[in-house]
Amino acid sequence: MADGDLRFYNKIKGESYMRHSLTAIFIGVITASITYQSASAGTLEDVKKRGYLNCGINTGLAGFAAPDDKGTWKGLDIDFCKAVAVAVFGDPSKIRYKSLNAKERFTALQSSEVDLLARNTTWNFSRDVDLKLDFIGVNYYDGQGFMVRSNSGIKSASELKGATVCVQTGTTTEFNLTQYSRTNNLGMKALTFAKNEEARQAYQDGRCDAYTTDGSGLAGERSVMANPKDHIILPDVISKEPLGPVVRHGDNAWGDVVRWTLNTMLIAEELGITSTNVDSMRQSVNPEIQRLLGVQGDYGKMLNLSSDWAFQIIKQVGNYGESFERNVGVSTPLNQQRGLNNLWNKGGLMYAPPFL
Repeated sequence: MADGDLRFYNKIKGESYMRHSLTAIFIGVITASITYQSASAGTLEDVKKRGYLNCGINTGLAGFAAPDDKGTWKGLDIDFCKAVAVAVFGDPSKIRYKSLNAKERFTALQSSEVDLLARNTTWNFSRDVDLKLDFIGVNYYDGQGFMVRSNSGIKSASELKGATVCVQTGTTTEFNLTQYSRTNNLGMKALTFAKNEEARQAYQDGRCDAYTTDGSGLAGERSVMANPKDHIILPDVISKEPLGPVVRHGDNAWGDVVRWTLNTMLIAEELGITSTNVDSMRQSVNPEIQRLLGVQGDYGKMLNLSSDWAFQIIKQVGNYGESFERNVGVSTPLNQQRGLNNLWNKGGLMYAPPFL
């Protein structure tokens, strides 16, 4: 190839390269723009446009999500749904509850039938990774146990050899029962049901020797039995059950709103802010309290919420401790001690990042 031809070839090649490079950059910018718009226009915007939160809850579990005698849903998880609604709308009534059994709950969240799952759900590897879900924190540390009749003479789960055990299917509870029985050579037989209340009723009817679920669930189910004192919860705890709210994977903006709703309730308790003193606490000189209550900084804008979103959560729903005591604490039929669910500085595991 002659020198002139070579120069011409290199010029054409350079221009072609430039055109391809510009095309690639243009496509990259468009793709990034679409990705950004897609990420920005997520669940939070959908909820705001709709005018209410779709919250997935239990079909009925005392202390966590159950209707009272007037049909009003109450419980620890119900309080959390309300707190998220307050964060977004400033109004705890802007919710539609969707009762879901264990098999339905994840599909309902993945298909956008609900925006949030607040249904005493255990955080584990496969749910977090394989099901593409995001657990935003833990609102109740629990562990699986067993309930038996008081007159059975059974004092430990190790005495349940060959026992028939009522359990809800599609849960980690069913899996844990199988593993515990196999590991300890107990030969337990699982009698499975779609709903907790069905499993509890079968146990009450004498179809099972024992009933198993999370310890808090056992306390809740026992509290609605005709004669709660006729049943005892064995001391054995056979698993770790960190229960918490769940959102869809990939929508970080919505995940932040839900996560910091829980954190707000925990931080409020740690700082001594309650639903009754939150107004006066706005006069505090503590910088973190000022930030949390919207007196200082613009933290609501970071979440695309109002400046007083955290203040309203505390005022209208309360801090975590208030919600715990109101729904499952020692003054309720469940009679649950704080234990692991106490704040980190009081011997528990409840710990939120600083509001900074």
